[in-house]
Amino acid sequence: MEMSHQGGAEAESLLRPDQRSAVVMSQGTRFARWDASEGEKLPFLRNEPVKLTPAWEGSNLPNDTLNLKGIAMDLAPPKDKWNLIYLTLVLHGLGTLTAWNMFITAKDYFVVYKLASAPHLAKRFLPYVGWACQIPNLLFSWFNVFVKIGGNLTTRIVWSLIMEVMVFVVTVILAMVDSSEWAVTFFWITLVSVFVLNAFNAVFQNSVYGVAARLPARYTGAVVLGSNVCGTLVALLNWLSDTFTSSYRTSAIYYFIAGMFVLLICFDTYFALPLNRFYRYHETLQERTMRVNPALAATNQNASPAKQRTPYGLIFRQSWVQLYNIFIVFFVTLAIFPEVHSNIEPTTKNFLGNNFTRLTCFLTFNLTAMLGNLTASFWQFPSPRWLAIFTSIRLAFIPLFLLCNYIPKERTLPVLVGNDWLYWLLAVILGWSSGHGSSLGMMYVSGTVAPENASVAGMIGGAMLVTGIVAGITFSSICRDLVSLDIWRSL
Repeated sequence: MEMSHQGGAEAESLLRPDQRSAVVMSQGTRFARWDASEGEKLPFLRNEPVKLTPAWEGSNLPNDTLNLKGIAMDLAPPKDKWNLIYLTLVLHGLGTLTAWNMFITAKDYFVVYKLASAPHLAKRFLPYVGWACQIPNLLFSWFNVFVKIGGNLTTRIVWSLIMEVMVFVVTVILAMVDSSEWAVTFFWITLVSVFVLNAFNAVFQNSVYGVAARLPARYTGAVVLGSNVCGTLVALLNWLSDTFTSSYRTSAIYYFIAGMFVLLICFDTYFALPLNRFYRYHETLQERTMRVNPALAATNQNASPAKQRTPYGLIFRQSWVQLYNIFIVFFVTLAIFPEVHSNIEPTTKNFLGNNFTRLTCFLTFNLTAMLGNLTASFWQFPSPRWLAIFTSIRLAFIPLFLLCNYIPKERTLPVLVGNDWLYWLLAVILGWSSGHGSSLGMMYVSGTVAPENASVAGMIGGAMLVTGIVAGITFSSICRDLVSLDIWRSL
């Protein structure tokens, strides 16, 4: 009991304003002066060996276990020295979309190399992979709206990353073996692997945003920035792996090992978070706020069921316009990218050489979508009232891209967009408007409801985002049949 009381007192000293320059030393030493400027120079906690455990965030661990014994911080919070925490969360944001981007960007490896003996599956590979990637996200997102998922964040992140790395190991092994004689089996093993990978990735993504929520708002933006940068980096990685290797097999091995390496770095850096003064300050601040405001928790617990019940109907009625904007942006984008977009061929011979699809599709879309996310942060146009016009106009992209040189060997619909530069311009506008419009919709949706319902509206917005993705992927699966109808032969 005495040790427990001492540990609680030491935890309080972390934020106590009257202990600014004091350090409570172990073995009963009362106070020793601590040079605050010296501590500010170093981002990490010191004095004792660090004991890392997946349960470090549990309440059963005393502060000295994590080198926090009695450290008294100033009234002003410590700085994020060298932006270590910000960069760590950018990296974790990168990890949240690594699985999705790596499988769709490696289209040639799967379609041209691995599934060459099963062309009927190769033609539908991207829609199938899209479903396997996004259906787990769809189920998890809507489940999380109506059922609050608790549990230890560390446990969720650690096991999610472990399982994702194991799936990548299986993917690398599959790349090493010759599957030409059992291409159909390879196809279904790959789909199951992608489904499992993204099921755990959904848990990882949700947990990473939970970690970022403990920090100032810009750190949630760091996760978003990492996810936006991911597609561009993966497209460049795919390009490099193809350029410096001599075969699809070798390229895929290095490519997927690089993806596994990113997840391992996420795993390692997560355990470094509690060593950082800035992170521990904000975590302790959150814990202290919960301790010193027990009345708030009691109020919530003693509230009547009617007051506790979330008004989902009201939230949908108030935010439906922005929810529509989020849905329609991703529906249009995924109806075109990557299935239609990556199957458009140049009309001019040797236009961009062998890099036509890589440059005009994957790299262009990911880079311009990232720029669109950035422009939305400092240029909130259109306003919430007029955003629906902007997002609805984007529906025109679907017929425009279908009128490009999409699957020229199969189509019966005439090609009306025959200029490769015009097609590339459409690709730029598609990517930018996707990033800009989706960011604005997510920014606006929480402001359409009362402050106490803002977080629920944000989660519903996230669920509508994934719903739009799945709907778009489903529509893209019929585009090949749509442009190959016999009715177009009479035109």
